[in-house]
Amino acid sequence: MKYDLLHIQGKPYVLVPLHDFRAMNSSEEANDSLPDDILDQLSANQESPIKILRKHRGMTQNDLANEAGLSRPYLTEIETGKKDGSIRALKALAEALDVTISNVA
Repeated sequence: MKYDLLHIQGKPYVLVPLHDFRAMNSSEEANDSLPDDILDQLSANQESPIKILRKHRGMTQNDLANEAGLSRPYLTEIETGKKDGSIRALKALAEALDVTISNVA
């Protein structure tokens, strides 16, 4: 396979078609249950992965916060990027969303 090489701010990056990228990362079983449009949104990194997954699961912030044992304001800060979230919080969110921690971090 041939991929395009890009340089952004002096660093080399390889441009990989999204289908190939998914195939490279298909070892995560949790991704198998996520539809392609959700995987596309997660790969784009334009919105919080927690927010994307929460909406996909049809949950409100209150629903997810309660399920994960977190406060809604803390969840909001994680979703908006104001706080990174502790490992414990990210693990609880991943479990509540039925994904791996790598999907929410």
